[in-house]
Amino acid sequence: MKKYRPRDHGENRMNHEGDVLLARKNFYNNNNLEFLLKNRFSWMNKFIKDKDMGIEVGCGTGISKEFIYNENFKISDYSNYDYLDYKMIDALNTKFDENSFDYVISSNMIHHVPYPVKFFQEMNRILKPGGRLIIQEINCSLFMRLLLRIMRHEGFDFSIDVFDPSFICTDPNDLWSANCAIPNLLFDNKNRFHENISNFEIIKYSHSEFFNFINSGGVISKTFYIPLHIIILKLLKNIDDVLSKLFPNIFSLQRQIVLEKK
Repeated sequence: MKKYRPRDHGENRMNHEGDVLLARKNFYNNNNLEFLLKNRFSWMNKFIKDKDMGIEVGCGTGISKEFIYNENFKISDYSNYDYLDYKMIDALNTKFDENSFDYVISSNMIHHVPYPVKFFQEMNRILKPGGRLIIQEINCSLFMRLLLRIMRHEGFDFSIDVFDPSFICTDPNDLWSANCAIPNLLFDNKNRFHENISNFEIIKYSHSEFFNFINSGGVISKTFYIPLHIIILKLLKNIDDVLSKLFPNIFSLQRQIVLEKK
């Protein structure tokens, strides 16, 4: 069976890898990170109705609850933290009933999934007809690949076959194993995505983030950052938006995608 060889965690040049509780604590003391995550989640509200039933899979710190306004929104992860609404939920086999949710959120989680095809099959199963899979993910652009080579906290491999259900794309025994090429291989060629994941239609696709990503200090793994005033952060976001729109393959470090179940 073919599989991806993940980066050795010992190479990581960032701090506190996988320390989710520390990351939650640091979030409230880092205006840069709060601004970044607000922008990562606030756009999703446009695709969520007031009475919709929704869940985030692989929520990590669970900070999404600060920015998703739907009162029926729940969070889950493959862990036992007290802040979770649903604990020990495997995104490839959630055990939820069919047609349970109007929307599912996945934020920077798919590049950790060992079998992407199985993930989409499970999301299709638990979403209602017309339900939406709302995705925020890495964009493995030129600068993202440079950052990954410098910080060595995650790896990337464009040679894998993300649409082969037998191909192991990350280490299934390591929750923090990652292949940052997965989102590009899934979504860059929209026709190929639709040919292989036929139960979903792409209804939103955009790119974002550069300077604000680099100077966030890290969402979970931590590194140095320069605290900035909100005015500067907003100015940088405007610059990021222009760079991401004009040159996504060079500058954009994130992407937003919404898939609608047919």
